[in-house]
Amino acid sequence: MTTLFDLILEHGDVIDGTNRPRCRADVGIQGDRIVAIGDLGSAESRLSIDASGQVVAPGFIDVHNHSDGWLLKMRHFAAKTLQGFTTEILMADGISYAPVNQFTKPQWLYYLRSLDGLTMQDDRGWQSLGDYMQQLDATTAQNSATHIPYANVRSMVSGFGRRRLDDFQIRQVQYEIRKGMDEGAVGLSTGLDYIVECFSTTDELVAACQAMSDRRGVYVSHVRYKKGLIPALTEAVEIGRRADVPVHISHLKSQPDCDCDEIFAFLDRARQDVELSYDVYPYQPGSTMLNYLLPNEVWEEGPLAAIAILNQSEMRERFRQGIAAYKLDLDHIRLAWVQGKANAPHIGKTLAQFVEESGQSKADALLNLLIEESLAVLCVMDEGDDRLVHPMLNHDLAMIGTDGIYYPDSVVHPRVFGSVGRILGPFVRDLKLFSLETAVHKLSGFAAERFQLRDRGVLAKGAFADAVVFDPAQMQDRSTFADPHQTTVGINHVVVNGVPIVRDGTPIDDFETEPPGRFVRAG
Repeated sequence: MTTLFDLILEHGDVIDGTNRPRCRADVGIQGDRIVAIGDLGSAESRLSIDASGQVVAPGFIDVHNHSDGWLLKMRHFAAKTLQGFTTEILMADGISYAPVNQFTKPQWLYYLRSLDGLTMQDDRGWQSLGDYMQQLDATTAQNSATHIPYANVRSMVSGFGRRRLDDFQIRQVQYEIRKGMDEGAVGLSTGLDYIVECFSTTDELVAACQAMSDRRGVYVSHVRYKKGLIPALTEAVEIGRRADVPVHISHLKSQPDCDCDEIFAFLDRARQDVELSYDVYPYQPGSTMLNYLLPNEVWEEGPLAAIAILNQSEMRERFRQGIAAYKLDLDHIRLAWVQGKANAPHIGKTLAQFVEESGQSKADALLNLLIEESLAVLCVMDEGDDRLVHPMLNHDLAMIGTDGIYYPDSVVHPRVFGSVGRILGPFVRDLKLFSLETAVHKLSGFAAERFQLRDRGVLAKGAFADAVVFDPAQMQDRSTFADPHQTTVGINHVVVNGVPIVRDGTPIDDFETEPPGRFVRAG
């Protein structure tokens, strides 16, 4: 009996996501699964896509991003799908929209406006992690998986202040983490330079991680970069070792006081003690919220109380002293996005230009900007030549996380549009940093294995039918720091759970039934 396929990706060079050499084959799909790989020339199919002269790869997995709100608001997040990303692992850096309760939800919606995209008007009634992720199931083109964001958990248990957790509160934290793992999370994320979790102790984080040890949940950390890279990495490894959980470091790059050789020497020692990995994006410059510069005590009564605290003369002086101690080069920091219309003409300017035009001191100009914008200001930081990141990408513990932050009407970091184009294009084809097979592995199979996304990240019989068809000769990032809203070229077809979501380089918005993206649970 002849098998009737729903879709065949035919005549392509298959790179299966395992780092094995490519082979010429057809990929046969029925429903949401791959059911055959080989010569399917005589088979019948409802739809065929000719991949001649192109690579067929597993759908890519973005392990670190800030797509949390955009997947809720957009049926098709084309900035990411046109890079071949079929799965986004959400709720990075320990800060997101769930879990929350009636008291913490408005605080997080307010705080995250310049990072993850939602406003108070976007509240749809969720509270638990599972509630939020169900909102994304079959409502958007991409799959989504999730971390448990630690600051959300801690704020529910102890508020936003610096109080040390007692035994009762630790048990509450552990309960919430076990609940999150039961709901399908891949692990626990922290951002130890951000609000609430900056007050967490090493012992507290060990206890938190112990709650997911039996599930092999991954401890994923934006480490305490402000305290120095090696001490920060040392703490992360200690937490993993004591809690008996794998450790994954977020957006790991060299620093002015710590070069790649020093980082690699540390990693070689640390991997003897814990399962270890990290993510990195293919740019040295970074991006985050301007309120990252505020003293921690600003946040102790919660984000909604921060403006009143910033208006106090004592806190303004504290900020002035802190800015002086940071030794910021304002010529290398640009305004990427602001919430309001009054300051929108300044988007794209350096902070040095903004300060000069304001006629105020550096501290007053920046603090007044934050107050005027209710803290919702996004910046891009020029942190050096992109060549500095090449060795970090090439290491065998590295996988890809774009750390992409998106806003329309912005000059955001180009990583949200161009990361894959840059990796599969110039980094593989021109600079030959690694093979195409290795690049695809970093984008797919390695990520799926680390975060227990079963039957994802590989092209194999029985795996979910997430796939990308791209032309290696055409792969290129076009997004720039001056003009970031330019999509990657070279990605011609993208399939999610057996359903095409990109055809001939064009995103599909009109699906016959519901969008194919699913909430992907770990395990």
